[in-house]
Amino acid sequence: MEQSQLPSEAKGNIPPDSAFAQEIERLYRISVYGRWLVVILLWLTVGTLSLWYLRSQISLLFSYFTWAAVRYSVIYNRFPAVGLAFCMGMTIAVLVWQSRSILGGRPQREQQRLAQQVLQIRKQGPSHPLWKLVRQNQS
Repeated sequence: MEQSQLPSEAKGNIPPDSAFAQEIERLYRISVYGRWLVVILLWLTVGTLSLWYLRSQISLLFSYFTWAAVRYSVIYNRFPAVGLAFCMGMTIAVLVWQSRSILGGRPQREQQRLAQQVLQIRKQGPSHPLWKLVRQNQS
């Protein structure tokens, strides 16, 4: 499949108007907000609990920072360390994904995926959960 073409299910079904492009942009914006919402919820749940369990080690690190203390904190508190690493990893992943889209434009594959999703939303109609968000001012 060429990158400049849409997948076979989407070919021929794409309207030439700018409404479709606006719907793709709205769906992209919804996905950006959704990813950041997941990151915020992770930090509010997993990140907060991890920091709470590491509070004594963090106070020790503020007093006497050594790499041995960091290693001790990670080795003997694995679940909170993994929780913090997961939160940081998700945050960095969303930052890199959004930065790539801002600086280099959206990849063709992602643009095709968004177009397919918009077509699926149009096909399903008002029963789709994203119908009102994607098709805001259209009938």
